[in-house]
Amino acid sequence: MGQRMFVAIRPPEQVVDELTDFLEPRPGMPWTSPEQWHLTLAFLANVPEHRTDELVDELAMHVVSHQAFEMRLAGGGVFPHAIGASVLWLGVSNGPAGDGVTERLSALATTTRNVANSVGATPDGKGFVPHLTIARLRRPIEATKWLRILDTFTSSPWTVDQIEVIASHLGERKGRRPRYETLATLRLG
Repeated sequence: MGQRMFVAIRPPEQVVDELTDFLEPRPGMPWTSPEQWHLTLAFLANVPEHRTDELVDELAMHVVSHQAFEMRLAGGGVFPHAIGASVLWLGVSNGPAGDGVTERLSALATTTRNVANSVGATPDGKGFVPHLTIARLRRPIEATKWLRILDTFTSSPWTVDQIEVIASHLGERKGRRPRYETLATLRLG
């Protein structure tokens, strides 16, 4: 049996603080904890233990071909839809340099998923939607009001110059939340 892992971008402390300050006065929603905030590039439900080092090594070799870029969190979204939302999230937008952040994130996600697949750590088959999950709901809600609120948030820009390979240990934190363990931090080119 393998372990649950994902490859992700974590926002810097300044952005985490900005988002924490934005959400704090808005009770009534099961906000995810700041230490769990990340943008998933590839979710790997079952990585064989003996493949972890190979996965990290191969990712390190391939992500250097991607240049660092600036981005910010901006705009709200939901899964699966606003009438019956079970997840609330923030999207991404270009940093001040105007880099095509969605395209850059998609290319980085494609690289990480291809590498994972090549070492036997098959990623999930979901299409890539760049987002940072901020709430998971037990029961779906009508989320139009929350989308309007989330649309008012824009973080400071930051330079994405690294990704993390993270193990997810289910049910090990308060409220049966997963505990995340960073196994490797890999630099972009």
